[in-house]
Amino acid sequence: MQKLNGLKAFEQPLASLPYPFRNLILARLRSLTQYEPVIGIMGKTGAGKSSLCNAMFQGEVTPVSNVEACTRDVLGFRLSSGSHSLLLVDLPGVGESKERDEEYTTLYRRILPELDLVLWVIKADDRALSVDEHFYRKVMLAYQHRVLFVVNQADKAEPCHQWNATSNTPSHSQQSTIEAKRSAVQQLFLPHHPVSVVSARMGWGLDAMVETMMRSLPDRATSPLTTQLHGRLCTEPVKKQARERFGHAVDEMIGTVESSSLLPAPVRAVIRTVREAVVTVARAVWDWIFF
Repeated sequence: MQKLNGLKAFEQPLASLPYPFRNLILARLRSLTQYEPVIGIMGKTGAGKSSLCNAMFQGEVTPVSNVEACTRDVLGFRLSSGSHSLLLVDLPGVGESKERDEEYTTLYRRILPELDLVLWVIKADDRALSVDEHFYRKVMLAYQHRVLFVVNQADKAEPCHQWNATSNTPSHSQQSTIEAKRSAVQQLFLPHHPVSVVSARMGWGLDAMVETMMRSLPDRATSPLTTQLHGRLCTEPVKKQARERFGHAVDEMIGTVESSSLLPAPVRAVIRTVREAVVTVARAVWDWIFF
């Protein structure tokens, strides 16, 4: 009911448009509200991919077999909460099977265009990253804007016995180790986005990682992502950012419609006049649509 009411709010600013074009924009608005982000998760065995996903996301988990470019090595899991969903794609780890390097390379090149973001999870104490670097430069470089490096298991950073259980924070010595690891990953891969460092097991660093994810995702994917986050991670700043990005997505969509050479000039002019009002409504009804 709330989603229906939210979409209904767009009818008034679109009322001056001819019926077919009004319906066209409403259909594209509906498509935006129902968008399902696709996020890839990759990393070596033991990096903590599953624990990271469990720490971040809630909702009912459903295995998906028909993942785009699917092979026996790609598993999909759909997270659903209400009428919104998120697709997680578990990608095979690199450097674990030399015999299948070419197969993995082909697989990644096929599936990367389908992903909104790739979380590349690295263990905090993993020092053997040369294979990762080679694979990144060979396959992922063209898609580096879709890759977010996540250093996990920060609680195991040396000296690991110094983790402060009371405040659930690393000691000063551990923080130095963590920053050195972050810097090493940054210098090795030269990633497009800042490197996130977390401890999924301890729930440390996840807030900052979510904020980085929100900045790394396409506009259309940010709002659906917030619906799948654990409540403690879906903070007001995160919601505010999603609301603004939803407005950007709506504005871009209307701009695409407006710029169509197939539209009569008078219709394009009307779309231009209602564009700002539609974007304002999009931000105003965001909570109704997504929560």
